[in-house]
Amino acid sequence: MSNIVNTTDSQFQSDVLESQTPVLVDFWAGWCGPCKAIAPVLEDLSREYDGKVKIVKVNVTSCEETAVNYNIRNIPALLLFKNGEVVAQQVGASPRSKLVSFIDENI
Repeated sequence: MSNIVNTTDSQFQSDVLESQTPVLVDFWAGWCGPCKAIAPVLEDLSREYDGKVKIVKVNVTSCEETAVNYNIRNIPALLLFKNGEVVAQQVGASPRSKLVSFIDENI
């Protein structure tokens, strides 16, 4: 079972900014091939990091306001939030090992 949260513009504040746990936000779209490629990896990581990191997906097509607020120009874009602040950012699809390193180095 997935632990990934699909958020909206109206829920972003509570799902991400007010989270007590670090949050990895995946800005994606259904038409994006690289986004689809990393989706299964993020599913696995959501279980592996359960309780340590929350993974939240933001569909840039339906959540334009949030995408604009964070200046998302290319997807997939992964932003890591701690205490409501962006502490790290990565753009583009990456292999699982690089995603694990990205999370571990920033939480």
